[in-house]
Amino acid sequence: MRVGLQSYLSDTKIDAQLNNSQRQLSLAISAIPNQKIPELPLNLCLVLDRSGSMSEQPLEMVKEAAINMIEKLKPDDHISIVTFDHRAKVIVPNQPVTNLEPIKQKIRLMVADGGTAIDEGLRLGLKEVAAHNSNCVSRIFLLTDGENEHGDNDRCLKLAKLSAEYNVTIDTLGFGEHWNQDVLEKISDSAQGTLAYIEKPERATAEFERLLIRAQLVGLTNSSLMVELMPKVRLAELKPVAQVAPETIELPIQLEGNYFSVRLGDLMMDRPRVILLNLYINQLSPGSHKIAAVQLKYDDPISNRSNLHSDVLAIELESQDVYHAQPSEKVQSHILTLAKYRQTQIAETKLQSGDRAGAATMLQTAAKTALQLGDKAGATVLQSNATRLQIGKDLSQGDRKKTRLVSKTILKE
Repeated sequence: MRVGLQSYLSDTKIDAQLNNSQRQLSLAISAIPNQKIPELPLNLCLVLDRSGSMSEQPLEMVKEAAINMIEKLKPDDHISIVTFDHRAKVIVPNQPVTNLEPIKQKIRLMVADGGTAIDEGLRLGLKEVAAHNSNCVSRIFLLTDGENEHGDNDRCLKLAKLSAEYNVTIDTLGFGEHWNQDVLEKISDSAQGTLAYIEKPERATAEFERLLIRAQLVGLTNSSLMVELMPKVRLAELKPVAQVAPETIELPIQLEGNYFSVRLGDLMMDRPRVILLNLYINQLSPGSHKIAAVQLKYDDPISNRSNLHSDVLAIELESQDVYHAQPSEKVQSHILTLAKYRQTQIAETKLQSGDRAGAATMLQTAAKTALQLGDKAGATVLQSNATRLQIGKDLSQGDRKKTRLVSKTILKE
C-alpha cells in the first residue's frame, strides 16, 4: 500500500512585478494498493442512544440497521456495542465477529428509557475500541437523537480529541430533528470522521451501510500532512487550511515557523482527502521557484509498519515578467466548495443573532455557489430556506440540519 499525493495550484504562474500574490494549493491524498489486497480488519464500536425519546419506531429501526450492518462484518473484524441513556453500559464487549446470534440478541433486547448522556457513552466506546486497537481500522459510530442533557458537551469534545490521538475515528449520526448539530459536527470533525443525518427512521439502515463502506475502504491509517514553506511564502492568517472532500472541514494546524503539520487520520482507497491551503507569496524574481515541500506520514496496518513517510513532493511555480494567467478549474471548484461551507456558516451566525434578512441573503449566495459547483440538490435546499426566511417563516430544526449537511458535502439527488 502506498500514498497517492497529487498537487494543483490555482495558477502555476505569478506576476514578477507584484509585491504580493495569493495562490491556493490543493492536495489530493489517498491510499493506493500495490496489488489486490484484502480489506483491513475493522475494530468497530456502536455507541447507541436508547433514551426515552428513542422509544418505539426510532429504536426499532436503529436495532434493525445495527443488525443488518453487523451481518456484513467479517470473522476477523471486531465489534463492541455501548448503549446510553442518562448512564452508559457496555452490552457487547469488544470481541471478534465469529458468533453473531448472541450479539444480535443483545441488540434486540435494547429498551428505550431515561435521559441522554452522550459523553458517558463515548467514554465507554473509546475504552472498548482501545482494547483491540492494533493493525486495524478503529471506528466509533455514535448515534443520538437528542441534546446531551445529562452530560457535558466540553467533555465530548475532549474525548473526540483523545480518540484522534489514539488513532480512532468517530462518525456521528444525528437521528430525527432534535440533536445538537454543533456538538455532533465538532465531535466528527475533531476525530476525522463524518456527520450523518438520519432524517427519517427508515433511513437508518442506509446511513449505517454508507459509513461501513467508508470504513471498509480505508487502506492507510494515522496520517498527517507535513508542509514546509519556502522563504517569501506564508500561510494566510485566518483559517488557512481546510479539507474540501469527501466533506468540508476546517482543519487545525501545528505551526512552527515555516513548517506546519495537519492530522488527517484514515486514508481511503478510492476517495481522496482533498486539502486546500491558502498561501501568500512575496515578490519573486523571474524564473521557476520552489514554494513548498509536502510529505505525508502514515501507518500501513497491512504490512504492520508505522511512522512511514512518503516521498517529498516539491511545489513549484513560475514568476513571469509578462504574466499569462493559467487558472486551474479543479482548484477553482475546491475554492467554491469551501466558499459554500463558509457562506452557510455566516448565514447560520446571522440567523442566531436575529438577522433574518442577512441570513437569507447569505443562503442565496451559498445557493448560487452550489449551482456553480453543479450541486443542484444543495442549491435547492439553500434557496428554499432563504425563501422561507424572506417570506417571514421560521426554519424548522430539520431545515437547519439539512442546511448544515449540504454545506459540508454534495447531496445525492
